[in-house]
Amino acid sequence: MEASVSAAVNVSILAMSVIFTVLVILIFTIKALVKLIPYEAPPPARKVSSSRPPGQDDQVAAITATLAAHMGKRPDEFRIINIQSR
Repeated sequence: MEASVSAAVNVSILAMSVIFTVLVILIFTIKALVKLIPYEAPPPARKVSSSRPPGQDDQVAAITATLAAHMGKRPDEFRIINIQSR
């Protein structure tokens, strides 16, 4: 009985020491990588300017509502992607 308990304690100590050794190696590897390859923040995202004039959103909404009423569908069932004026 005593041999199995001491063997279990020895295996537990060995397993814990291996785990902590690997963790220490990972910590120093990460610290070295941070110093060698510093983090660079990505450039701020630019707002995408729409190609439509400022008042055209209201026109698109009106056209969408009119088409939806004419076709008997809900406005969210289709999407207008291009309007060409003549």
